[in-house]
Amino acid sequence: MDLKDKVKNLPSSPGVYLMKDRHHTIIYVGKAKNLKKRVQSYFYHSKGHSPKIKKLINTIHDIDIINTDTEFEAFMLECRLIKEIKPYFNRKMKNPKSYTYITVIMNNGLRTLALTDTPIDGNLHFGPFVNKYTVEKAIEGIKDIFKINCCKSSNKNTPCLNYAIGLCIGVCLGGPALNEYNRIMERIIAMFEGTDTSILEEIEQKMQTAAQQCDFETAAKIRDNLEVLNFLLYKERVIEFTEANQNIAVIEDLDETAFKFFLIKGNKVLFSKKYRREQDHSSEMAAQMTHWFKNNEPDLQVTRDDLDEAQIIYSYLKSSQCQSIIIPEDQLGQSRVIIELL
Repeated sequence: MDLKDKVKNLPSSPGVYLMKDRHHTIIYVGKAKNLKKRVQSYFYHSKGHSPKIKKLINTIHDIDIINTDTEFEAFMLECRLIKEIKPYFNRKMKNPKSYTYITVIMNNGLRTLALTDTPIDGNLHFGPFVNKYTVEKAIEGIKDIFKINCCKSSNKNTPCLNYAIGLCIGVCLGGPALNEYNRIMERIIAMFEGTDTSILEEIEQKMQTAAQQCDFETAAKIRDNLEVLNFLLYKERVIEFTEANQNIAVIEDLDETAFKFFLIKGNKVLFSKKYRREQDHSSEMAAQMTHWFKNNEPDLQVTRDDLDEAQIIYSYLKSSQCQSIIIPEDQLGQSRVIIELL
């Protein structure tokens, strides 16, 4: 079949598409809520395409598809296939990922925030985060906002250079400033741990104060730093949620007659099956719940290799596409849990 005819006859359903070159090598993997609409977008109204997309289109010789029941499954399948196949154009068109961790280290007797490529044993750390530049910007921003960017001099009781330009509260001089520094660090750590986010309100107040004083440059800078911090905290919530390793049952309606049932733990979809609504499947679903949750213990620590799946699952569970429930261990196998979800 001609490629144009093949694209024209694609289904309007969720799934993954695999683009191949003339040697039948998979060069690009993508996902779609509507396969026909998404794939056709490559070949029509192409004036706005980037040079990389245009090069991809000129290289395509054939397209295969894998249908899925839901967009969520298409996301997860795309993620797995890209990692397994490593298609050329997925690598070329995706910004390179540089994973990093925020680590609390001791520096000249003070706790400070540092960026590391891997967690350091014995040190408190947060992450992994994608894009080292974004994390650097967030850390430098919060240090500037609270004036804790001390470049301590080797001479005792001598102010550092940053103190002279207003970026250090005077930690280098000791005394009350040192106590204030420790208080700020406690609040920053609590923010990343999710136990106290009041520091974000204080940053927002600083932004509003700067705007009221017509210092719009400072207000804009604080706003940008606040946005980056909120982005990092969202990523940290993803990791915390995933590492909680909870038993999660999920239902997504496909239409009035059918639904899809998922069992999720950590960053893994352990089980999925399509059910018709005209019959009572609660006993079978409860049995599957017992079998899969009692026999699977995914790793509790999310690494950089797990982050993509963790984010897809977290976003899906927080969306309006599905209904989900966290099932305690002592309620595994109970049909009433499934009935409640249905």
